[in-house]
Amino acid sequence: MRLERTIIGMVHLLPLPGSPRWDGSMARVVESALADARALVEGGVDAVLVENFGDAPFTPGRVEPATVAAMSVVAAEVRKALPRTHLGVNVLKNDARAALAVAAAVGAEFIRVNVHAGAVLADQGIVQSDAYGTLRDRRLLGVDVAIFADVGGKHAVPLAPTDLEQTARDLVHRGLADALVVSGPATGQVTPLADIKRVRSAIADVPLLVGSGVTAETAAELLSIADGLIVGTAVKRDGDVRLAVERARVERLVAAARRR
Repeated sequence: MRLERTIIGMVHLLPLPGSPRWDGSMARVVESALADARALVEGGVDAVLVENFGDAPFTPGRVEPATVAAMSVVAAEVRKALPRTHLGVNVLKNDARAALAVAAAVGAEFIRVNVHAGAVLADQGIVQSDAYGTLRDRRLLGVDVAIFADVGGKHAVPLAPTDLEQTARDLVHRGLADALVVSGPATGQVTPLADIKRVRSAIADVPLLVGSGVTAETAAELLSIADGLIVGTAVKRDGDVRLAVERARVERLVAAARRR
């Protein structure tokens, strides 16, 4: 998957089996995911990223087998419905190996990893990276799945003082990340332009994506520096992350992003 002015739309899943708000219906989970995915693709995005957003509170480590199974079912349905659309997987909070397993099973092209190097303090407590396990799993599975690694990550702060530039360099040179994601402090919050520029200056030859707070008003400016955008909140009805994707909002954002 080539990242060049790429727009990736979030498919935020309803609560999955075993999570506190699971309502007992996988049919509803699949139906909601397909509706959002279709609205995103029909609105013009280049890829969709399936994420277990409804499973809060999240574990800091491995997720339960039921989560992996459910995400595989949903991702397979999205792949079947939209076979020409690039597909990614993110297993919150940070189970990259589960995401990689789902991606391998359904033929997804990338995974997002919130903490691929170092450790952070988040609402789950201390969340630690496992680039060692993730990269070896990818080699053993023999799949061509790219790793999109967050630089810092949302809803978290570094466990020890560090800077964005060094984190970016460690992710690429020591964690072997294929692309970097820079985000704001929380879901839907603006990603500081200064942070994007700092990461770009530190790592100029690796694709860079903006991971939060993208709007139709900011998309073009962000793409003057970054290679791609991950959009979620701004394309939901009324700009509410809890609601469904609205095709008209996707179209507005995509049109704005395509302006040069």
